[in-house]
Amino acid sequence: MITPEEIQKALIERLPGAEVTVQDLTGTSDHFEAVVAWEGFKGKSLIAQHQVVNQALASELGDGRIHALKIKTLVS
Repeated sequence: MITPEEIQKALIERLPGAEVTVQDLTGTSDHFEAVVAWEGFKGKSLIAQHQVVNQALASELGDGRIHALKIKTLVS
């Protein structure tokens, strides 16, 4: 299992300067929503922005600790 705080910390470490909020959507610690505002998204398509977030969480997604991740990205 993983907590929203652990996901938030990982994203902030891997996307320096990002503002991140993470919510557990189901209470089961495997379905989350992440809202990520980051200057590094500037000029990237929505798909590319989501790919950046998925890549930043590749190990957590790959080992099954995150089963589903709803992503909202913003350029800060």
